[in-house]
Order: sequence, then structure tokens, then C-alpha cells
Amino acid sequence: MLTANNYSEQVALIDYTKLPSNLQKGYDFLKKSTQSYTNWDVYFKSEKIKEVIDLYFSKVASYVQHKAEANLPIVKSTPEKIKDKSVQKITPKPTEAKQTKVVETAANTNFAERLDEEIKIIKRFCNLNEKVKTQEDIMRFINSLQKAIVERKIRKTSEYASEIEYIQKDLIMVYNRMSSKTTYYIPQEKLSHLESIIGGEKIYPSIQYIKKYLNLVGKTGVKQKVTALRTQLENAVSKGKISKSDKYADKLTQIHNTIIQFLDTPTQKTLEIDSQDLNGLQGIVDGCNCSSLHGVDDSMPVVMNSMDFANLQFNTIGLQGKWRSLIGDPSPNFTAMVFGKPKMGKSYLCIDFAGYLARNHGKVLYVAKEEGLDFTLQKKLEDKEVAHQNLFVASSMPADLLPYDFIFLDSVNKLGLQPEDLTALKKMYPTKSFIYVFQTTKEGKFRGANSFQHDVDVVIEIPEQGKAVQFGRFNQGGEMGIF
Repeated sequence: MLTANNYSEQVALIDYTKLPSNLQKGYDFLKKSTQSYTNWDVYFKSEKIKEVIDLYFSKVASYVQHKAEANLPIVKSTPEKIKDKSVQKITPKPTEAKQTKVVETAANTNFAERLDEEIKIIKRFCNLNEKVKTQEDIMRFINSLQKAIVERKIRKTSEYASEIEYIQKDLIMVYNRMSSKTTYYIPQEKLSHLESIIGGEKIYPSIQYIKKYLNLVGKTGVKQKVTALRTQLENAVSKGKISKSDKYADKLTQIHNTIIQFLDTPTQKTLEIDSQDLNGLQGIVDGCNCSSLHGVDDSMPVVMNSMDFANLQFNTIGLQGKWRSLIGDPSPNFTAMVFGKPKMGKSYLCIDFAGYLARNHGKVLYVAKEEGLDFTLQKKLEDKEVAHQNLFVASSMPADLLPYDFIFLDSVNKLGLQPEDLTALKKMYPTKSFIYVFQTTKEGKFRGANSFQHDVDVVIEIPEQGKAVQFGRFNQGGEMGIF
């Protein structure tokens, strides 16, 4: 342990040239600010400088300890008389203690379908340890962390708020002091604490194989990849990486059988899966951004034989009745825009559609920015008889849209959203469907840039009171009465 009282003695034992560049900068800063350790006034009088120096003390002590454990030279050979008890505090911990901790962590592991945002950040931070990183690497991490905080994916009430605060401060301090590159180092005590957190939170081993499988469904030319996945699955089971106690072991058995059938049938060009099973697997890995679950994805071949393309199976929502007549049957991640003059019925139409989706196809969020959560919205819900446990209403857009399958934004204009904002939303939530409601000009045209209309799959206009007309890409010319 290094302190202001023992630092001048302790630092004499450390080979300065073997420290990482960020610790060398801390060494130089401390030496200069204390006039070669003779004047510590700045340390005791400035809380900010004291915080920086204390963090440097912690990092150096941990670095020395870590190198000693690995039998790497970092401490200078010195006469016995210079050593004292304070030196002994930088000695390796017994191997036994480490082994006990590992066993303890494994026994208390909590498995989940996906990791919380805080755990992802902590895991990413731990992975920095002893890695050479550039300023750009550190800045990307800082930006993603601050983005998560702004979007309230990480909150002050989080169980790990203090750890996140430490990570943010450490990243910023290292970034401000580093040159173009540095070897990032996390104090051993802090690293052990953070690793104990991420060690207790893990994703079910089966999830990664389910994701790989879903990314191959419906594609051609994947025989080699499917064969590799079969080998990986069988090896994982034989080596005990996946046990019968895994929550989704039965799903992997089902996947394995489907893979064998596919590989043993030369005429079968694509992996096929029942839509109900697909929805079940999709629900398990919800949030993994598996783009192949919905329509054609980026990994499709640039050129395909028309016969192969004609045989592809695309996943659709399964709309029925008047909604199928109006819209057609789009993919589950479709986008739509609805526009019309005031009092023509566009909100009634959207609320009716939201109720249908909630009853039949998933969770729905209706953001009523234009009307707010008032009597008018309540009356529309009653008139259309759409209140349902899967339908949620809000007066503004929440930070997290992951729980919902369909999101209505009424209206885009009142929410102050631009085309690039909608593009960013869609990129952030590629598996969700968005229905955008627009105000109109006096002439009846929707307010906003033309790119709004070009970027959606479905365009619904309310040209006159109580009448909806659809001219998107799924069922052009579809019409429906609203009231």
C-alpha cells in the first residue's frame, strides 16, 4: 500500500522504466507536483489532485503485486535495511486464496438470457486490463458508457452505480494522461472486485448456439456453416459445456435434430423452422439484434438464382381481417407512417390498430405526445374497446423500447423527431416495428422532409374523414373505414 507518508521510500524500490506509460506519467506528475517528494501541500490542499494521486498509488501498488505474482522483475534489488513492513504489503497473495475465490464465484453464478447493461460495461472494462489501447479505443468506450447513462440504461439507482462511476472516472483520467497508446492497468484489488461481479452473472451457454442457429435460418449456401455448428454443438455437449440443467438444453436438442435432417437431405437448400418455434427462439434471444429473423439481411448473397430466391421462406406478422386488407402482411420489423388533417380519424385508426396488435401479436407502446395521457385518449381507448394488458400508453418516449414489439409515435412532429432520428431508432431496435403519426399542412400533405415517406414500408393517408388509404409496398390501394 502506497501513501503520502511512505511513497518516497517505496518508490525507490520500484524500477520506474518497467512501469506502463500511463503509470510513468503519474510518477512524473507526482514527482513534479511534490518537488521530488519534499512538499506535499498540493496533495493535502487540493481534493481533486489528492483523488488523482490516490488512484495512482493504488494502481502502482497493484501493478507491482501483479508482476511479483508472475515472477516478473519490477522491484529493484535493495539492501535489507531499506525494506520495512510497508514493503510487505505489496507481496503476492497465496495461491490457495485465489482458488477458493474461483470456486465460490462459480457456485454463486446467476444465469440469464442476456446481461444487464451495467454488467456489460464492467465486463468490457475488465477486458482492458494489461491490453495496449489507443486514445480512440478509450474514447469509444467513454462515449458508449455516457450514451448508456444518457439513455438511462444505467441509472443512479443501479446496484452497481458506484462501480460504473469508478469506471467512468478511471477511463477519463487515463485518456487525459495518455499519449497515442498505453497499456491499460486496473488495480488488482479493484479488478478482483469487478471480476467477482461479472463472474456471478453469465449468459446461459446454450444462448450463443441458439443465436448462431437463428442467423442461418432461411439462408442458402450455408451447408458448411451448419456443419460447423453441428460440430460445435456436439463438442460442447461432450465436454460438459452444456448440461441437462441448462434452461434451454431441450431447445438445443431440437436444433440439433433440425440440423441433422438438413444435412442429410441434399435437396433441402435452406434451414427451415416452424414459425411458432421461430418466434419462441426469437423470444429467448430478444435483444440480440439478430437481423436475419426479419426478411432479407445483410449477409444474403449479392446474386441469387431466381429459383432459390422463390423458395425462400420470409417471416411475416400474420395480420388478418381488415388490417390485412388495408396493409397486407408485412415482416415483424416493418415501419409505417400515418398522416391526415386534424379530426379526420388518424389517432382513432392508430389506437384501433394498436389494440389489434396487442391482442394478437405482442406488446405495444402508444406514445401520445400530441394528446398526452388525458380524457381524450381515454375516450378513444374506450370507444375502440382496445384496453389490454399488452397495450401501454405514455406521454413521452421512454429511454428503453426493448420491452415492446410495436411502437406508435403520435406524433413525430410533436416529439421533434427528424428523419435521421427515426433512422437511429430503427438501427438501435432493428427487430421492432414503428408506426409514425404525422401532422399535416393546410393542403393535407404531411409535415416534414420527403425522406420520411421514402424510408417506411407502409404509408397510410386519411384523405377524408373516416377513410384510410394505404399506398406502401405491401398492399397498394388497400382501403378501410375508420369509424
